[in-house]
Amino acid sequence: MAQTTYRCHCGALLEFKQDLEKEPGLTTRSWKCKDCGIPVPSQYAEKISHQHPS
Repeated sequence: MAQTTYRCHCGALLEFKQDLEKEPGLTTRSWKCKDCGIPVPSQYAEKISHQHPS
């Protein structure tokens, strides 16, 4: 399976769970860029949240 990546509006390349920050207090999972705090579309964030650097 191919690795999912997402280029944030701030320019950061999001590849791994460590690049995301989970928004607290929400019942559904919502992720944002760790660098700038901009929300990441869930279609990318859910896949990236399961990727770990090898």
